[in-house]
Amino acid sequence: MDVQLKRGLLDVCVLAVLKQGESYGYKIISELSPYIEICESTLYPILKRLEKSGCVTTRTAEHNGRLRKYYMITQMGKHKINEFLSDMDEFVKVHEFIRRRNV
Repeated sequence: MDVQLKRGLLDVCVLAVLKQGESYGYKIISELSPYIEICESTLYPILKRLEKSGCVTTRTAEHNGRLRKYYMITQMGKHKINEFLSDMDEFVKVHEFIRRRNV
């Protein structure tokens, strides 16, 4: 899969997990891993980029004596999901067009 396409997909996948409620790194990975391959070294730059762009906010809380960073989706993050879904509808139409002509 094209690297840029996968990057955009991963961003929206992370936002989709966060749309269900706040979460933290390991839990996000475990929720995504049945659908798409992602590791910590990929996830944390995504989370940092999403935070910088205003799509997520964070809070830190103690968990079992250690600090854990929790991520929450913002309105802008929800908008990004909706934008992606609209774009994907168009992408699917183009995919169907190409597939029909490539039989």
